Amino acid sequence: MQIYVVGGAVRDELLGLPVQDHDHVVVGATPEEMVQQGFRPVGKDFPVFLHPTTHEEYALARTERKTAPGYKGFVFHTSPDVTLEQDLVRRDLTINAIAKAGDGALIDPFNGRADIAQRIFRHVSDAFAEDPVRILRVARFAARYSDFTVAPETNALMRHMVELGEVDALVAERVWQEVSRGLMEAAPSRMFAVLRDCGALARIMPEYPDDAQAMQVADYAAASGLDLPVRFAAWLQGLDVKAVEQLCKRLKVPAECRDLAVMAARERGVVADALALDAGAIVKLLERCDGFRKPARFSQMLQAVQAGACAGKEANCPYPQRARLEAALSAARAVNAGGIALSCADNPSRIPDAVHGARVAAVHAALA
Repeated sequence: MQIYVVGGAVRDELLGLPVQDHDHVVVGATPEEMVQQGFRPVGKDFPVFLHPTTHEEYALARTERKTAPGYKGFVFHTSPDVTLEQDLVRRDLTINAIAKAGDGALIDPFNGRADIAQRIFRHVSDAFAEDPVRILRVARFAARYSDFTVAPETNALMRHMVELGEVDALVAERVWQEVSRGLMEAAPSRMFAVLRDCGALARIMPEYPDDAQAMQVADYAAASGLDLPVRFAAWLQGLDVKAVEQLCKRLKVPAECRDLAVMAARERGVVADALALDAGAIVKLLERCDGFRKPARFSQMLQAVQAGACAGKEANCPYPQRARLEAALSAARAVNAGGIALSCADNPSRIPDAVHGARVAAVHAALA
């Protein structure tokens, strides 16, 4: 039995980056032998085990055979006869196909170290074309390692995969998983550029505003350290509400991200004019956005709109519209709606107008 560290841990160590998790490949072992040594089996499609102490993943060396379109159409084979190189040749990129032995020696049959030095994403073999998720992974890696470029032959292969309709077999949840992870990287624009260059962007997100402004907004939101719902809403606010809804439906975007993106697309023009809005118009905006019950979400919407307005400028650029609207929300929320309701007990139909009027007055006083 021989054990090697593989994949991201080796890659990031060579890049001088912090290593978060270690994945291992085990050569020359059977599932029974792994269990006998205390490893706990967890793999569904092929034998993967958790170390009894560290709980890190150990996978038996395997080969794969494509049996159907899409990314689920594979048959996996493991046996003690499968070599390390046979396992590595099925991996996506050369930079992820480097193994490290227990004595520290590197096994690099596909010149991944050279591609790391040259900052190139290059596919290991034609097996890359069998899994369309790899297109998304390359794009996400580009968002993380923004100084890397896709090798021309790899881009050509990805384009060919798109032309064959492989990306059409991707399920929405997997697309969203990779896109959302890419949005949380340092340079999301690189992800979209890679998807655009191979033709995948128009297939998986036809509504996406493929322009420099949208990419600048995504990068500004990342540089500002915003959370995922805000980054997603900022990125899409250049679209109209219908297009945002369509994209969210296609990708099955979680409700938290979808609702914020729809709100930002709907209200960005009103927020941009906030310095000219009177108290009545501001209170109507707060009511439309359910700001009294969900003030944190309203603040997130303002952050998203600010990212759209400040893209291309310095991080945290001044945006007085946000400060004005947040001050208004604070003043309006300070109104004692319960007390007003009690004062209208003899005529409950007056309660909504009375509360609204009190909030308008409070906002007017706060912004005067």
